[in-house]
Amino acid sequence: MNIQEAKEQIKNTVRAYLTQDSLGRYLIPPHKQRPVFLMGPPGIGKTAIMEQIASELHIGLLSYSMTHHTRQSALGLPVIRHVEYDGKPYDISEYTMSEIIASIYDLQERTGVRTGILFLDEINCVSETLTPIMLQFLQYKVFGRHTVPPGWIVVTAGNPPEYNNAVREFDIATWDRLKRMDVEPDFAAWKEYAYESGIHAAIMTYLGNDENYMNRFYRVKTTVDGKRFVTARGWDDLSQMLYLYEMHHIPVDVKLIGQYIQDPEIASHFSAYYDLYNKYRSDYQIASILEGREDPEIRRRARAARFDERYSLLGLLLEAVMAGMKQCMDADAHLSLLLPVLREIKQQLAAGMGQAPDLLDVAARREQDLLERGIRARSLTDEQQAAAARRIDALQKLRQTVLSRPEEDGFAVIKSCFDAKVQMLHTDVQHVSTQITNMFRFCDAVYPEGRELSILVAELTANPHAARYLAKYRVEEYFIHNKALMFQERRREILSEIESLDL
Repeated sequence: MNIQEAKEQIKNTVRAYLTQDSLGRYLIPPHKQRPVFLMGPPGIGKTAIMEQIASELHIGLLSYSMTHHTRQSALGLPVIRHVEYDGKPYDISEYTMSEIIASIYDLQERTGVRTGILFLDEINCVSETLTPIMLQFLQYKVFGRHTVPPGWIVVTAGNPPEYNNAVREFDIATWDRLKRMDVEPDFAAWKEYAYESGIHAAIMTYLGNDENYMNRFYRVKTTVDGKRFVTARGWDDLSQMLYLYEMHHIPVDVKLIGQYIQDPEIASHFSAYYDLYNKYRSDYQIASILEGREDPEIRRRARAARFDERYSLLGLLLEAVMAGMKQCMDADAHLSLLLPVLREIKQQLAAGMGQAPDLLDVAARREQDLLERGIRARSLTDEQQAAAARRIDALQKLRQTVLSRPEEDGFAVIKSCFDAKVQMLHTDVQHVSTQITNMFRFCDAVYPEGRELSILVAELTANPHAARYLAKYRVEEYFIHNKALMFQERRREILSEIESLDL
């Protein structure tokens, strides 16, 4: 299965394990809840999906890489306890609580979260002294004498032997107590995550511009010079650095790329493509196309270009409009989440429960507390943390605005500021929708019979931010081309069925 399928499988497993009866008892008792074992090559996003699951289910998350643990940190330290048996005193050895188990209780105390995922990575690569302890844990969820608290689901992960020489094979008795899922790299599944996370458009077009993309997306091979590999994690981390280097106007070269894409052939190939991509960005004057005022020479060049250059041009156009759509949807979500907070303040003001600045301050502090709890519990994604921080900042700025206009009604000032934000969003939506329309009209004029329009429709549909934008703020050009594409596909299907008939 691919990583997205594994995510849904684990998510459903967690839901099932946390199901309780009317008396609050788990329908599958904790000691019978098989730990999940996620078997897959490194760098395909196993840790990332754990964070997504915890966020979507609103539960906690604790993760450990077991290769960093010793017998003492996993099992606990030995202590001497004085006991009496049949009237005679004895000294017996016992263990302090495992660091891993203690961290769950510590998280519960600090956040109030009572359910969550304990994620143990690289569990089949532990040291020889730790192996018996880990096998016992997988079978009984016990470190020493301390058990994983009820409500915490154990999810583990490991690499196949061909990717890691330190892998230790489990026996059948252990495998028979695990819920095993085997995961393979899958570009189509990663692409959905990449769009959601905003992976750099140069990477997206580079990987998508070749039917043999899997050799570029994920590859591990052994050469006379050692291991050469490219992973999904490498592309993800490289994307962040590309954005930051561009922000600071630092040149991107093959040396930087090779630090993340650790296969010299692919690193060199992508470096050359990245330079060409930036050249197209300058040559094609993307902003002028999206504003509907491109030079006729731009159209002539686009019409005469080879397909790989056309694909890069489409990537540049999509990069620009998708960034605008994401910005609009982020603003839309921000206002939607801010609105109920302001409505609550309005009700409190009507009930005489305080003054507007004080109520805004209380609301900001409450949001700050929720954010800090979510960060500690790791139940918030980076995007959710950013959204919460934006909401807190908005409440604090509203408070300062109200304080600066003491002669006016407090809530009238709040409403005025909120209405201005809504109007700004509407202006941005109109601008982005116009850009989308101009993009389609440009491609209609330049590639009337080509597959370029199909690519535009497919990529807009696949991008979650774009799909949400187009569903809420209808852009006619997209729906016209989407309908035409569906008609063409159905026509091809019918022709194919006719050709297959034995007449």
